[in-house]
Amino acid sequence: MNAQKTNPSPSRRAVIYCRVSDKKQEKEGSGLTSQEYRCRQYAKGKGYIVDRVFPDEITGGGDFMKRKGMVALLAYLDKRPGENYVVIFDDLKRYARDAEFHLTLRRLMMERGATRECINFNFEDSPEGKFFETIAAAQGELERAQNGRQVSQKMRARVEQGYYCLSRVPGYRYVREKGGGKILIPDEASAPLIREAMEGFAAGRFQSISEVKRFLESSPGIRRNRHGEINWQTVTDILRRPLYAGYITVEKWGIHLLPGKHEPLVSFATWRKVQDRLAGRAQAPIRKDLSADFPLRGFVACTACGHPMTAAWSKGRSARYPYYVCCQKGCTLRGKSIRKEALESAFDRLLQSLTPAPVLLKLVRAMFAECWNAQAARTKARAAAAQQEIRQAEAKIGKLVERIMATDNDSIVKAYEDQIKVLDERKAALREISAQAAAPKTSFDESFRTACAFLSNPWKLWASGRLDLQRTVLRLVFPTPLAYCRMQGFRTAETPPIFRVLDTSAGTNSKMVGVTGIEPVTPAV
Repeated sequence: MNAQKTNPSPSRRAVIYCRVSDKKQEKEGSGLTSQEYRCRQYAKGKGYIVDRVFPDEITGGGDFMKRKGMVALLAYLDKRPGENYVVIFDDLKRYARDAEFHLTLRRLMMERGATRECINFNFEDSPEGKFFETIAAAQGELERAQNGRQVSQKMRARVEQGYYCLSRVPGYRYVREKGGGKILIPDEASAPLIREAMEGFAAGRFQSISEVKRFLESSPGIRRNRHGEINWQTVTDILRRPLYAGYITVEKWGIHLLPGKHEPLVSFATWRKVQDRLAGRAQAPIRKDLSADFPLRGFVACTACGHPMTAAWSKGRSARYPYYVCCQKGCTLRGKSIRKEALESAFDRLLQSLTPAPVLLKLVRAMFAECWNAQAARTKARAAAAQQEIRQAEAKIGKLVERIMATDNDSIVKAYEDQIKVLDERKAALREISAQAAAPKTSFDESFRTACAFLSNPWKLWASGRLDLQRTVLRLVFPTPLAYCRMQGFRTAETPPIFRVLDTSAGTNSKMVGVTGIEPVTPAV
């Protein structure tokens, strides 16, 4: 009789789960590739057939259902009931670092008939084995919590020394110091944009957060989302961060307006103006249809009804044509379009007419110089008074801290802390006033050169073609909207006082008194 042949038992099928917390682990040799290699070697030694590998890149413990790799692994097991897969992973810490979720994950694996095997830990299906597994999971959770606490304490100590070390912020980048540690320095690409955005919003050049967002999106340098836009939250955070004024605030650590060691992008006074505008009356959002095609849209008013005119492209038989038009109901000129070229050419001529004589600019220079010197004297006096007020504020803060230590009433403590925050903000403003007593950032000649360039010919700024600069010219030169008549052109426009002074001076016929004086000439004896 022939001996009965026995079929060899089929090899078990396995899946591999591997996880890293950050890119640093990948560089140090404990990355996904290394874990997968060790797990495959383990499976080969056991005679398992590896079907899939499920990687994860997520840090810490917590809910494993937030891990895409683990969710995919469980779904893979659900689609193959009865297979009794082996789930292989490199280390128990890669599996779960939270005792509660570790036990839940163990139950879910058992419900799917999966067997867990770890290279560095032996699972035993016994009361003692489950106990040691629970202890190991709790130990991993303890290590994670202790590491987190240690990192948090080091970061807080670093911040309390004036070094910001939290998440990256637009406008800055980290560089390593010689003595160790990192410090923020302005980023060459994005820092000028953020400085211009905050100063423009504080001065009213940008009337809303929408305009700031559009300005930042008009230039490269700031991170965008997949749609090529800057998130609204990013723009709001930029406007609200005191970091750009040179101060650090971390609410969870009770740190408020701590002077930082990094270089500020704007002054504290500018940042304070931005906060006042954000807390004030909401501004109307910028029109989405406002573009460089029609820079005068919404500014030029209809001569019949006084409402701002709109603008659009009109489609003809063979091309598209730009027009300005009044769409106000009841207006006698409603729907009467005006060619873009005609209206904007008339505006160019009007703007070019605001050009004072060179001799008058010399007079303005003398006036500015006198104001500059007077302001310098006032600045020194304010700096001395600010130093005195800073000492008084520090004394008040010391007394409030003593009162906080002496009471257990939470409402009273909260009231004292609010007073300290107010005093901290006042101290920050006073420090800036005191610092202004030093030499100004720019000389008088450089400052006047900028103002003179605008006063001598505002049309040059308009001719740049940049929509933000063109809107700035409209706000600076014309306090009220311009009325335009289809037949007569622009009506008499109201101009700012400085242009009225220069224009009035240019029209006078003043001359120096002659050598003979103003009395009649006396005949020679």
